[in-house]
This record gives sequence, structure tokens and C-alpha cells, in this order.
Amino acid sequence: MNSDPFDFSDVGPAPKATPPAQQAPWLSGLNPAQREAVERLDGPVLVLAGAGTGKTRVLTTRIAHMIATGKAHPGEVLAVTFTNKAAREMRERVERLLGRPAAGMALGTFHSISARWLREHAELVGLKSSFTILDTDDQIRLLKQLIKAADIDEKRWPARMLAGLIDRWKNKALTPDRVPQGEGFNFADGKGLELYAQYQARLKVLNACDFGDLLLHMITIFQHHGDILTRYQNRYRRLLVDEYQDTNVAQYLWLRLLAQRPDDQPRNICCVGDDDQSIYGWRGAEVGNILRFESDFPGAHIVRLEQNYRSTGHILGAASSLIAANSGRLGKTLWTDAGNGDKITICGVWDALEEARTVGDRVETLQRSGHSLAEMAVLVRAGFQTREFEERMITLGIPYRVVGGPRFYERAEIRDALAYLRVLVQPDDDLAFERILNVPKRGLGPAAMQAINRLARLEDIPMSRAAAMLTDSEELRPQARRSLALFLEDFRRWRQDLDHLDHPTLTEQILEDSGYIEMWQKDKSPDAEGRLDNLREMVSAMRDFDTLPGFLEHISLVMENQEASGVEKLSIMTLHAAKGLEFDNVFLPGWEEGVFPNQRAIDEGGLESLEEERRLAYVGLTRAKKHAIILFAANRQIFGQWQSSLPSRFIEDLDAKHVDTLNAQGLYSGQEGSMASGAWGGFQAMTPNLPVGRVGHAPAIVMRTKGAAHNPIGAVAAPSVSANQDATSPSKAGWNAAVCRKPKPPALPKETGCFTTNSAMARLCRWMAISWWSCLSIPEKNA
Repeated sequence: MNSDPFDFSDVGPAPKATPPAQQAPWLSGLNPAQREAVERLDGPVLVLAGAGTGKTRVLTTRIAHMIATGKAHPGEVLAVTFTNKAAREMRERVERLLGRPAAGMALGTFHSISARWLREHAELVGLKSSFTILDTDDQIRLLKQLIKAADIDEKRWPARMLAGLIDRWKNKALTPDRVPQGEGFNFADGKGLELYAQYQARLKVLNACDFGDLLLHMITIFQHHGDILTRYQNRYRRLLVDEYQDTNVAQYLWLRLLAQRPDDQPRNICCVGDDDQSIYGWRGAEVGNILRFESDFPGAHIVRLEQNYRSTGHILGAASSLIAANSGRLGKTLWTDAGNGDKITICGVWDALEEARTVGDRVETLQRSGHSLAEMAVLVRAGFQTREFEERMITLGIPYRVVGGPRFYERAEIRDALAYLRVLVQPDDDLAFERILNVPKRGLGPAAMQAINRLARLEDIPMSRAAAMLTDSEELRPQARRSLALFLEDFRRWRQDLDHLDHPTLTEQILEDSGYIEMWQKDKSPDAEGRLDNLREMVSAMRDFDTLPGFLEHISLVMENQEASGVEKLSIMTLHAAKGLEFDNVFLPGWEEGVFPNQRAIDEGGLESLEEERRLAYVGLTRAKKHAIILFAANRQIFGQWQSSLPSRFIEDLDAKHVDTLNAQGLYSGQEGSMASGAWGGFQAMTPNLPVGRVGHAPAIVMRTKGAAHNPIGAVAAPSVSANQDATSPSKAGWNAAVCRKPKPPALPKETGCFTTNSAMARLCRWMAISWWSCLSIPEKNA
């Protein structure tokens, strides 16, 4: 095959045009909007494809149609997807429609296409065509070398943090000389830009590039070598882009450069996407790219795909009313011929345990009535929420899979924490000891590990005893001996603390004293916060067990419950992982203020992040084909702290005529409810521009509180506790109104809702919560 990307000799003559389009078999079955998107081949076209409207079919049929009708040679088509799997499937579908190979068509991800092109022009950016593409581990190792050479404290300024900054700059198409000076101060007191430049220079010496460079180098080549850009523009006369709402700045510039044409030439670019499903802003995606398509390409034609083939009328109606609360949308109205179906169910429960039990019971009921587990999914906002549902499914014997990541107790940070606890309980556990010896790093690398292993085998003793013997040996360097002695001394101290500290508190102390928490706090990678959340959730789970050995035994049994192959499984995943999937029955737990919308996201991104959270809720709802159940808990134990909750503001956005409600009797009742309602109403009146919830008017809440005359919202009752039970532990028993006592006031977060710590609103929130808690009587558990 000819390696010249501009040589057409390897793809043969252009195909003959088919008979009139009306006779083309691939057009049969398309609805009018889909057919318009397929047949409008000239000029810029934006296809606004709502959820479940047949986007993939339209895109593949459009490619096949332009080739089959002679509008384009396969070698003139450039189609960009976001995953290699999607690219493979698209090529297969196009060739199936054509009935022949589509030789010469450029179809792939931004990075795979750029990698091929860059090998043709590598010398223009100081590389050779044989350059290596570094993975994340290689990138981190190289940055560590540069940080060490610059005499920067790597513990304070970890390489992973710098890698995250560089990745963000490259996603914005910023070379070292174009990064704003202020952003350079985000690392090592202003040395970030200098290290970025050194990193890029070192990559050239190594004849290497990272993933961000694949696009960045091609953009640089296009901008500085107009002749090369012109040749690519002349070859690829038909551009198609999938998931346009998820493009970042670098991808946007890459496309804009390729789509440029003189005024007398058509710009045949077709972008397919949905601004309502843009949910990746946290990794650089710019929803503005799709919103300004018409201004970027004057005369652009907009095709709206609004007929939904997935969901029922009630699901679409609820989802449409939800997303309508966002501003600046391009707008579309989804509809279906499938009928209204069942309304969305909104279910209020006491706490997360009841939430998991409710979902488990529903799954069992559906399974007994003939529904497939493969057509059921639990979609959560954050990864730490999966634990309750995993444990419930194991208890019920329901096969499940965690999509997009490992099961909760199989996650690296959880395994590390469990290894510390295993060594604490059983010092002879060599596997656990070996796992944590140098985690976090304490100067006990491969040499120390080999010495300990060698002595343990020689003396036939556990590694912990061998390590103790080596603290007085000259076999290790003095620094390694000191680190090893401190490591062993920590465990001796923690074992003494077992006698007077409860095991959740001791676990928190171990994770703090060992430096493990600090390690993840300094890690600035996107998943670091999630790992800390998972550790807090693990500590929270420990409170359900009387002893540490009992908890560890439970975990062993849970982890022994391996996924069976060849059987149907319930899917448990985050809402982000659910993008592009569909299920008959969808469970959406955790729809409470602070959980969803996520408070951290709102604190960091304000209204922009709130709207992305709402788009995420919209994506979750539109995964459902037949049934959707939204759940919220009146109380939630978040990282060991009991917190009363208000239903998510997203519940209020749902049109009441598409919603049915279920909740425990008295979930929102009493005088305290009136006070909470008034406070929220007051907040709205005083701060109308803040994105605070309008929960008091939520149709679902109003419907469920009929008969509670003076409490449209209601503060939430705390869970019952017994005389022998800590106030932070939930009770699984019923209520006994005859026996009451008052718990301690709750530990309040530093920030309340959308208000900063020192604001008048925050002070009022804290005063209200403490006042309410102080007058609340909590019934004891039945004897």
C-alpha cells in the first residue's frame, strides 16, 4: 500500500452513482428528519441527535449514501469518533450497507488519525517517523526525573499533579510559550511552565510524544505549514464528527483548520451531537463548541432528530422538563410512537440501607416476573455509592457487574487500606505486608523488599519478623533501617490502640498516620478525590460491624463472590459510564442535594457545573426504555457522619404529570418541616440568582405530603438509635415513640448548600440545623 497520504492510486476509481436515491435500500425505514440528515450532503450540517433517536444509524447511512451516490470517493471521507470500538463498528456498518469494502476511508479517533498523519510529517516538529507514544506511567516517570533534577520536593509537588496540568494545557492546544503566566504558578511556586518546556524538549530527545502531543503537533504543523494543511483539506472534502458536544479546544481547532475553505468552495462538514448530553466538562470538553456551530459555519443547516425509539412517553416528558431548566440550549422536543407507558416512580426512603434494600427487592420482583437482569441497571452519581448496592446484591444472591471499573472492594485504594488492617490483625500475613511496605513511599524499595524476602525464606519466618531482625542489620542502608523501624513501631502503637479505640476511628488514624491519605490528597489526578471518597465510604461501612476481624471476614466473603461467566447480570455503574447505553429498567438512587447535584462540582464550577449536573441527570433518565425509579434518602451516612437530606432540585424540575411517588409514611412531617420549608423559601427570596433548590414546589414532594398540612418539605427525621447504639449508627428495627432521647448535634460541613462558610446564609443554615437538632427527640429501637 502506498504510504503517501495524498496518493489515490491505492483505492481505485470512484464508484459509479447508484440509481435515484428513492430506490436506495439503505434509505428505507428512515424517518423524515433522519432522511434529511442523510441526504443533505452539501455545506455545513449540524445534526442535533436527541437520546435514542438513531444517531449512529444516521451517521453510517450518511457515509454510505455519499459514497454510493458518487458524491464522494471513500478516500475523500474523514470520519471521527471518540473510541476505537465505535470506529470499527462504524466501518463495518458502512461496508455492510455498501456491500463492499470502503477502501481508503479515514475513520478513527482524533488520536489514531493524528498519529498516522504525524508519522508522515514528524520531522517538522523535531521527531522521527518511528517516534514512541508514551503511556501514562512512562509520562509520570519522565516527569519525576525532571522534578528531581530541578530540586523540587516531589512529595509536595507530585509528578501526577504536573501531568494533570500538562494534559489540561494540551487539551486547550497550549504549547509552553502560549500558556498564561498565571497558570504556571499552579505548580512548584511558578516552575510549572519551565518544567512543561523541559518536558517537551526531553520528549524530542527521546523521539517520543504523549497522547496530547498527537493533536498538538498536528495543529502546530497545520498552523505553520499551510501547504500541508491545504493538501489535507483537498483530500478530505467530506468531514464527519460524532459526539461533537464532547470535543475539547484542541479537537475543535484541529477540525476548524481542516474545514477551512475559500469562500467559493463548500465546507462539507457534518457534526452530530447533543448539547443536552455534554457531561465531560471535567476532562476538558467544551459544550460551547456545539452551541456556536452556526456562527463558526455561516449558512449551516440544522437537522433535529426528535423521534425517540428507546423510551416511553412519560420518561421522555419527564426528561424534557428536567433539561428545560438549563439555559442557552439549542433546543429540541423528543417524542415517541411507543405510547406513554408507566410514569417515573420517585421513592423516598429513610436512609441508604433502605435505599439498597428497596432496589434489591424491586430487582428480585422484576426477575421473578420474567425480566432479564441484563436489562436492569443501577446508575449512581459517584463511585463510592456502589458499595451498598453491591453488598445488597451479594446478600440476595443476585449476579451483578460493575461497569467501567472494579468492584468496590477490588479498588486499589481499598485493597491498600485492607492490607494495613490485615497486618494489624494478623502480623504474619505476608501478602498484605508486602503490599504496603512501601505504600506510600517510605524509602523501602526493591532492595529492602528483596532483603526481607531472602531472610524470611532463609529463617522460615514471616516477613514482619524478618523485617524486625533487619532493623539491626548492616544489610540495609541506614535510612532504610530507620524507615523500617518506624513502620514496625507504627503497627505496635496501632495494636495498643485497638484496646481503647473503636475500629473505624482506628482505621482513620492508621490511614492518616501512615501518610496514605496525604498521598492521595497531594495526587491531583482526576480520580484522586474519588479514591478519598471510597476510603471514607469503607470506614463508614465498618460501623456496621462490632469488631475489626468481623469486618475483614465479611470482606473476604464479599470478594470471594466472583462474577460468574455466562449468566445474566445486573449492571451497576456511574452515570458517566452509562452514556450510550440503554436498559428496560433503570434505578437512579441518591437524588439528594449535595449528592446529586454534587456539591463539590457546584463549589468549583458554579452555575456552569450545575447545568452539567442537570445534563448528567438527563442522561441517566434517558437510559431507561420502559421503567425508571428515582430514589432519595431522608438521611444519609456520608463518610461516617449522619446528614439529613433534602430531595434534589432536579426532582422539582420533573413535570408532575409524568411522575408517581412512593415514600415511607411520615418521611416529611412535623413542625420542623415547616421551618425547613420557610428557610429554603427565604433563601430563594433573598438570593434569587443563586442555584439553590426550589424543593418546596417540587410536584413529587407536594404530592407525597398531602395530609401534612403545614410541612410541604419538612426537615428529615433522624434514624432511630438504641441505648447501646452510637448515634451515628442506623437502626434496622422499627420505631418506639414511648422511649426517646436526644443525640448530640450533628457535625456540620464547612459549607452549606451553595453558600460560603462566612456568609450570612451559611450561618443561618448552621443555626437552623443545630436548633432543629436540639429540639428533636429520637425514638429508641423496640426492645
